[in-house]
Amino acid sequence: MELAVYIMRQTLLLLIDVVDVAFLLRAIFSWFDPERSGRFSTFLYLVTEPMIVPVRALCYKKNWFQSTPLDVPFLITILLLSLLQTIIRIL
Repeated sequence: MELAVYIMRQTLLLLIDVVDVAFLLRAIFSWFDPERSGRFSTFLYLVTEPMIVPVRALCYKKNWFQSTPLDVPFLITILLLSLLQTIIRIL
């Protein structure tokens, strides 16, 4: 039982690390390919956007961060992933 929990925990941590890298690459590629015309940029968008949409919807519904030039829901999503990763490491 302990081995199964350990394997699941490590798998989740690895998955979150991969998603973190995808977010980082998306941020970098957004500077060079803002229209997402490349296949890799489109792939990064498709992988990361489903995680950002709920945060973005909440921010728009509550009228939070409407006038900022930064994509704050993107940053909040990264912070939430980091928080989740920390919680998994603690447990």
